[in-house]
Amino acid sequence: MAQVELKQPIVEAISADVKDAKSVVLVDYRGLTVAQDTQLRRELREAGITYKVYKNTMMRRAFEGTDFAALDPYLEGPSAIAVSYDDVTAPARILAKFGKTAQDLEFKAGIVEGELYDVDGLTELAQIPGREELLARLFGSMQSPIANFARVIKQIAEKDGEAAPAEAPAEEAKAEE
Repeated sequence: MAQVELKQPIVEAISADVKDAKSVVLVDYRGLTVAQDTQLRRELREAGITYKVYKNTMMRRAFEGTDFAALDPYLEGPSAIAVSYDDVTAPARILAKFGKTAQDLEFKAGIVEGELYDVDGLTELAQIPGREELLARLFGSMQSPIANFARVIKQIAEKDGEAAPAEAPAEEAKAEE
């Protein structure tokens, strides 16, 4: 069997992995311990991110003719890809957070929604909170004015409630005359 025939399923698997991806981050994992690699894979998997190590030549072939071909210059040395189909910032955010404890993990580059990001760009992208956190902030900011409005209405109602009993005896005195 020819080498090309053996490699074709791998190239097809990579193509399938990145086909519908919203973001792909390329990292150098050299120097990670087995325990660190296992922990990283678990964190990425829990976030719904596919993380795999492939040969650079296989990734080059799979990326041909796609937006991901822009990653070709970064395919040097050991490379792994983290692929997200939902949250565009999740791979960069999780990898950057993990990289704080495992300094051997390094960004190479990434493609996020068709745009190429270098190491600095990915580092900035990693600072953007996740979708859930952004939604929580949005709802919190929407809830604040409503809560303030409700508090003001309650204070007005309590104030009017205190004034009404004080006025009632005066009205009763007029009615008795």
